[in-house]
Amino acid sequence: MKQSSDFLFLSVLEEVFHSLVMSSGLRLQVLAMYRRLLRVGRRWQAKVPEQTATERAYITEETKKLFRQNAGVSDAEQVRQHLLEAETRLTMAEHYRIPYPRPVNLPARSFAPKEGKKKGKAIEKLNERSKPVYVKSIDEELKMKKDRERS
Repeated sequence: MKQSSDFLFLSVLEEVFHSLVMSSGLRLQVLAMYRRLLRVGRRWQAKVPEQTATERAYITEETKKLFRQNAGVSDAEQVRQHLLEAETRLTMAEHYRIPYPRPVNLPARSFAPKEGKKKGKAIEKLNERSKPVYVKSIDEELKMKKDRERS
C-alpha cells in the first residue's frame, strides 16, 4: 500500500515537472533526487539504533512534504536551488549521520545589540547572505507560519 502511494505521488510529480521543465533536463534530476531520498529513508541507520525508525520516518516525511510544497515551482533557477538544497542536506546527513538540519550561526554584529531595536537593511542582508543553502526551506516554512498567524 505504501509503495502504491509513493508510485502515485511520483507519477503526479513526474507530470508536473514534465510540463514545466521538460527541455532543460531538470525533470530527470528532480525525479532522481526524489527516488534517492526515499531510498536513503528506507535504508537509513541511525547512530543510536533505537532512533532508526524515527529518523527514517523523518527523512521520508520531510522528502514528501518538501517535494509536494515545491511541485508548483516552474522557474528553472528555483528548481536548481531546491536541488542544491536537497543535495546539500543529504550530503550533510550522510556525513554526520544526523538527518535533521544543522543549526545556523549568525556572523558577529549581525543582530541588534539592544532589545527592541530595529534591524537595519544592511544587517538583514548580512543575515540573509550568511544563511546556508540547507536551511532555505525551513525559513520559508517559518515565514508561511508567521503569515498565517497574522491573518
